[in-house]
Amino acid sequence: MKKIFSPQMSRRGLLATGAAALATPMLGRRANAQTTSLTVADPGGPFADGYRKAFYEPFSAETGIEIVPVARDAEPTAQFKSIVETGSYIWDVCTLTLSARLILEQEDLLDDIDVDPALTASMMPGSVHSNFLGTDVYATISAFNTESMETGPSNWADFWDVDTFPGRRALRRNPIDTLEQALMADGVAPEDLYPLDVDRAFAKLDEIKDDIDVWWTGGAQTSQLLQSGEVDMLSGWNARLQSAIDTGAPAKLVWNQGLYSIEGWGLPKGGPNADAARQFVAFCARPEQQALFTDDLSYGPTNLDAYDHISEERAPVLTTAPANLEGMALADEVWWQQNRAEVTERFNLWLLV
Repeated sequence: MKKIFSPQMSRRGLLATGAAALATPMLGRRANAQTTSLTVADPGGPFADGYRKAFYEPFSAETGIEIVPVARDAEPTAQFKSIVETGSYIWDVCTLTLSARLILEQEDLLDDIDVDPALTASMMPGSVHSNFLGTDVYATISAFNTESMETGPSNWADFWDVDTFPGRRALRRNPIDTLEQALMADGVAPEDLYPLDVDRAFAKLDEIKDDIDVWWTGGAQTSQLLQSGEVDMLSGWNARLQSAIDTGAPAKLVWNQGLYSIEGWGLPKGGPNADAARQFVAFCARPEQQALFTDDLSYGPTNLDAYDHISEERAPVLTTAPANLEGMALADEVWWQQNRAEVTERFNLWLLV
């Protein structure tokens, strides 16, 4: 398949100069001889199918170690903490968001992954930590109905412009993402968002509050809103919006000024199968493996060499395709961890006024 990515295509400098992934990388430490299976916690649903094809079955075929997938909670930090503190290791590996990784790291609940740096040379910034390896990238973006709107908003300032772009609107009932969108609507560049000017964000939200018809609370709701035509434009998570398009919703995604984040693997500290778990995590860094899950998930791979193995037809719906990623910013999980409780309380009160 034709390669569609080169470092020069992105102004964000996603690849270090001259870096290249190994074609057949070493998997680091060898698994303990007695390890015959690993229990891996993932979000379930489409992740289960995509990860099975990309990671679970190929790893088992190569190493002889069976992967037993289980579905984790939507927010797994409490489960993770219980596993480590009780020593009841019902998981060997678990998918985590960057925000979950930060929480678990501060409580010293994560093991090191020890992935060979040569293996991660082509991975995007923010996706590799000493205790975390990112595998997929998701984003909060916007979309509009192409039947009700001949031309839709191309940025958040347009979304706020109810005169030029009339129609029913939906935003997330949560300050996360919504405050950033308000600031970008007010002229703040994506790369200059943090630390968030909270007062400025709420002042901008005041301008559009009465024009928001739906405050959504979950990803499935955004898919339904787009499919039913209940709203003409909305914010949402890219995979949920894409799933609506895949099932026939007349809509277009707007990647410009999106906010992306990264999901990947973490190991519970002190796990009995840590060496085999590290071997599995290293396997998941391979670009050819990451390319495989994009058939089922419209999230982007973190190893950008995966685009050597992804068709030009599929690439445009993936988060880390260069044309999509260039206009987006990485959400600042540290800022939100420090300010989430206070800002959420203010947001909830603001909705009631």
